Amino acid sequence: MANSNEGHRQRLREKFLKSGLDGFHDYEIIELLLTLGTPRTDCKQQAKDALKKFGSLKAVLEAEPTGLKEIKGIGDKNVLGLKIAQAVSRRYLADRVLDKDFVRSADEVLDYLKHNLRDKNREVFLVIYLNGRNQILKMEELFEGTLSTSAVYPREVVKRALVNDAAALVFVHNHPSGNPNPSQDDLTITKKLKEASQAIDVSVHDHLIIAGNDVYSFADHGLI
Repeated sequence: MANSNEGHRQRLREKFLKSGLDGFHDYEIIELLLTLGTPRTDCKQQAKDALKKFGSLKAVLEAEPTGLKEIKGIGDKNVLGLKIAQAVSRRYLADRVLDKDFVRSADEVLDYLKHNLRDKNREVFLVIYLNGRNQILKMEELFEGTLSTSAVYPREVVKRALVNDAAALVFVHNHPSGNPNPSQDDLTITKKLKEASQAIDVSVHDHLIIAGNDVYSFADHGLI
């Protein structure tokens, strides 16, 4: 039985090395990632159980470790393989847009932001720092929690803009509710942030709200 399991795992690895993920079922991708942490363990059933519990490959990768470990046969070592894959994909998407023009690379930037924010159950506020040629210098998460006028500090945003030598900024936050429309707090915060940035000669190009796969742009709606 052990030889059969090893042969199955080896076939999965060879299939991946030959053709990438083409032809893989979602559960086979999960299985492959689970075996990274426990290479001698049969993870096929755990992979199928994870897919059934969470509903999709994306949901499995986004799941909290505690939820994953509720599945029989999945422990810390298995979870490591899944979370590494998720973290690497996010780092890859972020690195792909560094030094690129924000406007010309808008689709790639949105890919990263959606991947990073759409499944968070708390609001997160990020800043994208741009140089004088509108190239992306850095993307940074500054605040987390329910975003209100008392939770986002313009002084901190200004300080980080100066540290990163930014000429312009793009603000980003998510709406876990799935409604992309800005709240009154969002409008007030944006106004305060824009005024604080202008005081140090830094432009604000946009404020984006990510809600699932929907994106609301303050600039597109004439609010910046």
